[in-house]
Amino acid sequence: MVAQIVAAYIGIGLMIGLSGAGSAIGASLGGKATIGALKKKPDAFGTYMLLSALPGSQGLYGFVAFFILNNRLLELQTISPLQGASVLAAGLALGLVGYFSAIKQGEVVAQGIEGIASGYDVFGRTMVLAVFPELFAIIAFAAVFLISAGL
Repeated sequence: MVAQIVAAYIGIGLMIGLSGAGSAIGASLGGKATIGALKKKPDAFGTYMLLSALPGSQGLYGFVAFFILNNRLLELQTISPLQGASVLAAGLALGLVGYFSAIKQGEVVAQGIEGIASGYDVFGRTMVLAVFPELFAIIAFAAVFLISAGL
């Protein structure tokens, strides 16, 4: 029983830690691009800030998924080896997908910010393209929700 609980909470820890780290890296990529862009076009700060914040959502998915999984685990009287492994797998899946998708999303928004600063009208297109990496984090979040329902 202890091993299953440990495995489950390792999964939850990885989920929160990896998705949060990816968001921090992705948002800092956008932030660094914003600092450079402000030198060229300081009046577009609001646009830059909005784009820079997008990679933060993956960390939020990890945080919300923590509540979903933790509440489900607290409802259980005992945790089977399969349930512990399921939570570990769910946490690892969302953690890894959140990590990489946030970084890649940060790279997309950084390029968009640089384009806007150079005088191109690419805000809307950047938003659309930035959604693509995030889509995979949303799918991983949905998988965590479905796994928690099956516990």
